[in-house]
Amino acid sequence: MTGVSTRYLNVEAGGVRIFYREAGRSGAPPLLLLHGYPSSSRMFEPLLPLLADEFRLIAPDYPGFGLSEAPPPGVYSYSRHVRALLARLPP
Repeated sequence: MTGVSTRYLNVEAGGVRIFYREAGRSGAPPLLLLHGYPSSSRMFEPLLPLLADEFRLIAPDYPGFGLSEAPPPGVYSYSRHVRALLARLPP
């Protein structure tokens, strides 16, 4: 485990601002960490330094969770969360 720093970023996806945590080298194999309900990407903070030497870790907050923007009322659904994340995963 090296001196790993976690980056705190935002990306627009599916019409909402999605917050995500990222750690590791950009050329490393990506590992997408998806939190459960009701939670946020913060649950992965202790895990990020343990895996960052081998993986590029991306841990987003679902729309309406953690530090991500909430979509308009009445449009919350698991399928909408998936579509929003797939619309714009970080490069």
